[in-house]
Amino acid sequence: MKNGENSQSQPTDQRSTASSSCCRWSHCGLFNHSVHFTQGDAVCESDAEEVFSLPTAQTEQLAKVHLDKPVSFWKKVLWTDDTVNHGFHLSTLSTMGITEKAHAWFESYLTGRSFRVSWLGQSSTVHHLATGVPQGSVLGPLLFAIYTTSLGEIIRSHGFSYQCYADDTQLYLSFPPDDHTVSARILNCLSDISKWMKSHHLQLNVSKTELLVIPAKPSIQHNISIRNDFLSLAPSKAVLNLGVVIDEHLTFKDHVASVAHSCRFALYNLRKIRPYLTQHATQLLVQSTVISCLDYCNALLTGLPACTVRPLQMVQNAAARLVFNQPKRAHVTPLFIELHWLPLAARIKFKLLTLAYQVQDGTAPIYLNPLAKANVAAQPLRSSQDHRLAVPTPRSGQSRLFSCIVPQMWNDLPSTTRTAASFSIFKKLLKTLLFRVSGTGVCGFSFLLHRLLEG
Repeated sequence: MKNGENSQSQPTDQRSTASSSCCRWSHCGLFNHSVHFTQGDAVCESDAEEVFSLPTAQTEQLAKVHLDKPVSFWKKVLWTDDTVNHGFHLSTLSTMGITEKAHAWFESYLTGRSFRVSWLGQSSTVHHLATGVPQGSVLGPLLFAIYTTSLGEIIRSHGFSYQCYADDTQLYLSFPPDDHTVSARILNCLSDISKWMKSHHLQLNVSKTELLVIPAKPSIQHNISIRNDFLSLAPSKAVLNLGVVIDEHLTFKDHVASVAHSCRFALYNLRKIRPYLTQHATQLLVQSTVISCLDYCNALLTGLPACTVRPLQMVQNAAARLVFNQPKRAHVTPLFIELHWLPLAARIKFKLLTLAYQVQDGTAPIYLNPLAKANVAAQPLRSSQDHRLAVPTPRSGQSRLFSCIVPQMWNDLPSTTRTAASFSIFKKLLKTLLFRVSGTGVCGFSFLLHRLLEG
């Protein structure tokens, strides 16, 4: 609420009812401007874009972990955006070249806000806000990322890489196994981050700060601990990162178990109300509550043993049986065909190859470009028009790398699929191909023909 209006019939902040199209237009303009401002700084570019590319952000994080030196350090820091200082924020926007009318618009958007609390027909006095970013707007995460841009210089000065997702920041450090200065380097970096936060009216969230050490080999053991006046950290066996459980050996067994448990619980609840639902309604509920969970960040499961991801495939099988109200032992391949569902392994491959197409098409997040480079022949060849990717020579322990697996998968596709005219056509061709490769095409046709004959 601005100018102290106190009518209960109006929203607390009249600007929250502004046109969403205007806010989205400002978001797009500010995002493009911020990316242009940070060109030449790959870390800042990925920071800004990852605010809106959650699944691909996880792919990039895993790639960084694998590509690092023998041992990787990963840390998670969170802070609140309720105390963002408006003066600092507007000054940062000015340094990015946002001036005059555009700057005045953002100043009006951020400043002059107030709030009050209503309870049982009574209202508190109006309090004016001198800090904070409006919650729930499309501009909120990007404005907060811009506010913390100067923090990147401090992090890089200690030799760390970093990535941001809204108010969630992860720091990465690679070091050889015999480096005994790691604890001191982490502690010094944390101390400087704490000083920066105090000067910018922010606070380190100690309760949500975690440390994960990923050794190059399981046999390597590290004794790393971080202790000072305000923080005590010990390495965790697994951490939760944007909904994905990452363990110290990157087996993802904990993540698979977590996803399978939540999906089974959703199926258990849906099974209770299945007698009251139509088949179509059940399919919609299963796809929105179960299948979406199986697809989230599933590119990280690439190259894992079949026994590791088997619980997720069993969940998908149970979901298909629930849609058609089939018994536990019913064969699922015909059900997948009628639902037009790919099995889990094919869904993972579908996700990877769609990312590869977007990299070739220029619509993928820019931080994925170095992981899928176009193949450039030394001499002009007819195959140069086939849109092939360069396949790097894999080193020991890198068989699950995005940059190693995806180019091989992409080059194995038929030329007509790789050179599809649009993303929608590519997805149709790819899904048809994956159905055929998985051996369900003929079976599905026979099943549908049998159903038609029965009808």
